[in-house]
Amino acid sequence: MALLLHILITMVAVWITTALPGITLEGADTPAKILTLLAVSVIFGIVNVVLKPIAKTVGCLLYLLTFGLFGLVVNALLFWLTSYLAGELRLPFHVNGFWAAFWGALIVTIVSAALAGIVRRARTPVEER
Repeated sequence: MALLLHILITMVAVWITTALPGITLEGADTPAKILTLLAVSVIFGIVNVVLKPIAKTVGCLLYLLTFGLFGLVVNALLFWLTSYLAGELRLPFHVNGFWAAFWGALIVTIVSAALAGIVRRARTPVEER
């Protein structure tokens, strides 16, 4: 259940990024767009689970030197890679360039964190708050 909720939160976050210039979601109708967002969210999750720990390990020194800001670059590259993989799977989701990926990844991170916090708070019993 937690995995499905995480995918849905990522779907909403990715959908919000499509309002940015350089990030497009094409589709004939709403159900097609929803399925594309679902697939892109799953791809993004897999890319993050597999590659992000490797990038953190390899770029450890850069993380330290930039006080963690290099993580923004890593997130942008992973978001851009997700777009590439979506294109290879013939999904109509495209990120055009590094800066679109940078801002898109930043939005996904912020929106995902906010939505996850709201959901976590809603699921916490009132007595524990």
